[in-house]
Amino acid sequence: RPDPPPPLTMSQDIDPLDLEWRNRAVLAQEAGVPPGVHSLWIINKSGGLVYHKTYADIPHIDVNETMRLASMWHAIHAMSIEISPVEGCTGIELLETDQFDLRCTQTPTGTKFFVTAAPKTLGLEHLLRSVYDLYSDYVMKNPFYEMEMPIRCELFDTNVFSAVRNHNAQLGNY
Repeated sequence: RPDPPPPLTMSQDIDPLDLEWRNRAVLAQEAGVPPGVHSLWIINKSGGLVYHKTYADIPHIDVNETMRLASMWHAIHAMSIEISPVEGCTGIELLETDQFDLRCTQTPTGTKFFVTAAPKTLGLEHLLRSVYDLYSDYVMKNPFYEMEMPIRCELFDTNVFSAVRNHNAQLGNY
């Protein structure tokens, strides 16, 4: 893993927002947060976890905890739509913390796809679109898949793993 660039200061003639962005990424890397995509989650329209995979060396979360977290995200996402002062809000799309970013997209059918990644990881919207395309091709077209049930499809797993690996490689994280 390459050394992170040194934190920037305001005296270096840089936009304050870019300064905050770069420093957050540097601080996360210094804290031992792995770069790139950490995990992928898919939640059905009822809030049930139907898919979860981890792609980075992050602390293990047991199955019950992942189901609880998915249900909580579903509820928070739904509440954000209701309380938003903006007309036509579709829910939380990005949650930024010091340790990770969570990027979410919701399909017209209510299925939510989200990834967790290192702070300020670029291109997560594109990755989620790619995963949605793979979901459409390998899960929804599978005659043995039942809606709202956990996804158990080897071709989907393989292609999603490849998409995440390629995404991380484009960012120099593999």
